[in-house]
Amino acid sequence: MKRLKLFPKIFLYTMSIMLFVVVVTHGLIYLLAPRMQLAVSTPDDVVISIRQEQFVTEAVEKALPISLNCSMLISIVCSLLFSKAIADPIKKISASTEQMMKLDHGANCPIYTKDEIGTLAQNVNDLYSNLLSTIEHLDREKDAVRDMEQSKVDFLRAASHELKTPMTALNATLENMILGVGKYQDYATYLPECKEMVEQLSEMVHEILEASKLNTTDEPAKPIDIVELMVELCAPYQMIAAAHQVIFLLDLPEQFPATLPAGRFSKAVSNVLANAVAYTEAGKSVSVYMDENRLIIENECDPIPDREIRRLFEPFYRPDFSRSQEDGGNGLGLYIVDTLLTSMNIFYAFAPMKSPLGMRFVIHL
Repeated sequence: MKRLKLFPKIFLYTMSIMLFVVVVTHGLIYLLAPRMQLAVSTPDDVVISIRQEQFVTEAVEKALPISLNCSMLISIVCSLLFSKAIADPIKKISASTEQMMKLDHGANCPIYTKDEIGTLAQNVNDLYSNLLSTIEHLDREKDAVRDMEQSKVDFLRAASHELKTPMTALNATLENMILGVGKYQDYATYLPECKEMVEQLSEMVHEILEASKLNTTDEPAKPIDIVELMVELCAPYQMIAAAHQVIFLLDLPEQFPATLPAGRFSKAVSNVLANAVAYTEAGKSVSVYMDENRLIIENECDPIPDREIRRLFEPFYRPDFSRSQEDGGNGLGLYIVDTLLTSMNIFYAFAPMKSPLGMRFVIHL
């Protein structure tokens, strides 16, 4: 048997109850009215009680069909109106939920009343809004995880390529030394070279491992004094600069409070300072100072072309001018800086300077 829908169900229930009340009421009138006494007043204010069973019975029998039919008609109309008032809002809520099942962003339950049905519609709207927010959040998380996984794949591919070249060179040198080929019989010359290549490989592997852990550490932010931290970070690079006749200028205010992950921020700034000192020639300067909420690190050097700047933050990328230098590094420094600052939602800019010629790294705190 097919189940009734909401409107006919409410209509039948309501009409049944109203008809039951009508029938019972008219039945009681039919049974009790003839048995009731009539009190009649005379002109002399004498009250006479009489029983006119037959008269009352005839009157009730004549009026009962008309009253019953009118009552039934009124019951049907009232049941229809009541059923429509209850069923229509629920139908609209049902239609809206069907749209919500399709994740239609425009779906919304209309709210016409402030009763329980209105509360139900509001709760459905709130639930759907929370569901859409959760789905959007999960989509963003999914995209972030996919991008992270792709970055790991690209990083490992680049790392394997970078390791392959020095490994091949080291293997070829050792093989020629073992076979005693030509100049490679001079162990006193080539053994130190092999040791140097092993040290370079060790440093590269260490930096690769450090870079691979950048997105896995979750350091909480805490209040720190940027000035105190910068004085501590700059100290070793001031000594390195002095050893290479590079002028290191430090101009900071008394204090600058901030809330951020100190370890991750320190590593990012250290890499910027290391690059600044490494690529500054003797007699030129490195400057570290603050301008309002900006930490600025400048170094005098040949400006990097705009087309190269963005690529400098790719893993293992080194422009041609750095490959010719012995201390050109392995191309992970600025990649680490970008990864760390981005993970802390810290905006930065890296651009050439015109006067004096050089590069400027700006960190917005």
